[in-house]
Amino acid sequence: MSTQSASTGHLQRRLGLAFGLAVGAGSVIGSGIMRAPGVITNEVPDPSIAMLLWFVGGLFILLSANITAELSTALPKAGGFYVPVREAFGDSMGLLAGWATFAGYTAGTAAVALACADFLGMIFPWATLHPQMLAASIALVVTALNWIGVQEGRLLQICGTILKLGLLSVVIVIAFIVGPAPVESTATAGTFVGGTITIVGIITALQLIYGAYDGWYSAMFFAEEDTDPGRNIPRAIFRSCWIVIAVYLALNLSMYIALDVATLRLSDLPVALVVERAFGSIGMTLVALLAALMAVVTLNALIMIMPRVLFGMASDGLFLHTATRVNRGGTPDIALLVSVVLTIGLIFSGGFVFVFKLMGALGIFVTVLYGAAFFTLRRSQPDLARPYRAVGYPVLPAIALLVSIALLGAFIFADPISGLYMLGLIAICIPVGIVLHRRRIAHRKNSLGTA
Repeated sequence: MSTQSASTGHLQRRLGLAFGLAVGAGSVIGSGIMRAPGVITNEVPDPSIAMLLWFVGGLFILLSANITAELSTALPKAGGFYVPVREAFGDSMGLLAGWATFAGYTAGTAAVALACADFLGMIFPWATLHPQMLAASIALVVTALNWIGVQEGRLLQICGTILKLGLLSVVIVIAFIVGPAPVESTATAGTFVGGTITIVGIITALQLIYGAYDGWYSAMFFAEEDTDPGRNIPRAIFRSCWIVIAVYLALNLSMYIALDVATLRLSDLPVALVVERAFGSIGMTLVALLAALMAVVTLNALIMIMPRVLFGMASDGLFLHTATRVNRGGTPDIALLVSVVLTIGLIFSGGFVFVFKLMGALGIFVTVLYGAAFFTLRRSQPDLARPYRAVGYPVLPAIALLVSIALLGAFIFADPISGLYMLGLIAICIPVGIVLHRRRIAHRKNSLGTA
């Protein structure tokens, strides 16, 4: 741990490619993928079509990574989506992007902590007595580790990601080895167990797959702390995408080989069924342990990301300036404190469910803003140093932006209330952003006048 004294406004460059890969792949591949094959199959009960949708989702994140790699290296600052959106569209849209990102991650952190507690409850009966207390305790332990310093969080993320990828690989191999279970009848393509493939089902599955892939860009939140962001961030982003795509395709294919469609549709945790066939009744315990481990590693990534969003906003005067304080270990500790307090509040109140509903369409709107910021900055700042330049410009970035717009339209069509929430939050952020911008300009003028 560093012996530097606490500072304000300066993160420390301590991270590299290994961490970028771990936070990218490790934040995405969580306990949710243990349930996803069954959920997706329930919407699209045809293995070939479901696998195609997972593949299409992978292509989309690669197209999006092309944009993210350029923006995060051209503007290597803490804050993630917030940074280029504010640079391109000003404080109002920056405020919207920043708070939407932070709120989404806060709700996600609360949900992952509770998921970890639920999986532990499958192993230890006492854990089911007070799941919220257990979830909050887990979040606090991980927060305390990161409070010590960036290196501690980094080591947990790298080691945890390696361990869970290794264990998941074992599960995939087991599924291929045990092979298909005997079934009484064979379904025909297009109709399965009383279900049919519909456009609505396909759209719903795509939305779920989009959510399952979300987080591949996590390395960009740490661009300001990377020892060589121009080189490491693009590599971390693209390699994280390839790792996630490979794991998701392999896991889903292995589930389709080991389980029939009817069983997958009815299973809440299909991976457990496969492991139980190999190890007997202890299989559920093994899967619960794996899921809890995966949740903890994802939780660590989320807890590391949240304060970086607040730090970025505070650096630009859109949040309390004290949130720019960095402790001796390199952690923005005030921002971390705010993050964990809000997270624990959501754990005990159950408010993360409301936040998810509130942020549904808005989260996708932020990705649309992010894609639009790419084109705006290419036009308004053509001389901006870009260590990585998007391949296939302008066609491939335009495709990624159009797909994001289509996803936003589909989401609003499926959940109009979320669209209304989005419009309401936009209406709030515009005047607030204008006021904060004017105050910052007035403060600068006063500072110059007294200098």
